[in-house]
Amino acid sequence: MAANRQPQNVTVDEALRRDAKRLSLCSSTPRLDAEVLLAHVLGATRASLLAGSNEHLSEEALAQFEALVERRARGEPVAYLTGHKEFYGLDLHINKSVLVPRPETESVVDACLELLSAGEISQLADIGTGSGAILVAVGVNRLNALLFGTDISPEALEVARRNCERHGLRNRTSLYLGHLLEPLRSRMNVIASNLPYVPPGEAAPDVAAWEPQVAVFGGGDDGTALIREFLVQAPDYLLPGGSVVMETAHSQGRLVAGLAQEAFPSAQVEVRKDLAGYDRIVGVKTP
Repeated sequence: MAANRQPQNVTVDEALRRDAKRLSLCSSTPRLDAEVLLAHVLGATRASLLAGSNEHLSEEALAQFEALVERRARGEPVAYLTGHKEFYGLDLHINKSVLVPRPETESVVDACLELLSAGEISQLADIGTGSGAILVAVGVNRLNALLFGTDISPEALEVARRNCERHGLRNRTSLYLGHLLEPLRSRMNVIASNLPYVPPGEAAPDVAAWEPQVAVFGGGDDGTALIREFLVQAPDYLLPGGSVVMETAHSQGRLVAGLAQEAFPSAQVEVRKDLAGYDRIVGVKTP
């Protein structure tokens, strides 16, 4: 007869230390990953989790935590495991239909907010909106902005719709299924995009394995095929004096700026650095 199973009697701190060490083999932020996963299991904040570091975990909670750690150890993103991701100080719903929002994309939001007056009605379109991260962050911070998002994925648009509703933007947002700017029905003051830009075979292994390929690889030999197509379309959808803000790969900023200048010969084109100091954010300001 098998021996009776004994409770493991593991504290929060012990579980975090043990599993952070395990996650160090697959993650650059193993302790943070462990804290986020355990807080999710317990329905707690990270602050309250750490405040109760000496409390013991129930067997059920420990088993759920260990199961999530096992999946994370295989490379699955934390946001897919919890269904949440913080972006620009906002809690976003995330699932496997969309790319996980990155901190560098917050620089796109910063640029858009600079271009949109807080007191004037304006129109912003987010092309390839995915989770709606850019759209939501701008909308929460610019209460007079009318918001438009496009995506070729119905599943992604459902995630964006859920995030817009979560943050009270439903009445100011229109989401369209379709390719790049083609679904838009009017011209915009600002057009933002974080289109796929990774060249073939250059995605990090965990990104290639877990995140939607259509949101990662931009096409063409250098990954800029979609960006080039976007820039061909953009002049027809921009109001006079309007602007375009694009995120690119860290090595593509100058190349994309040149393409943007060709598309908008009389515009002012600039390249900004992202939070990590890379030439990554390309801005276009038309006369």
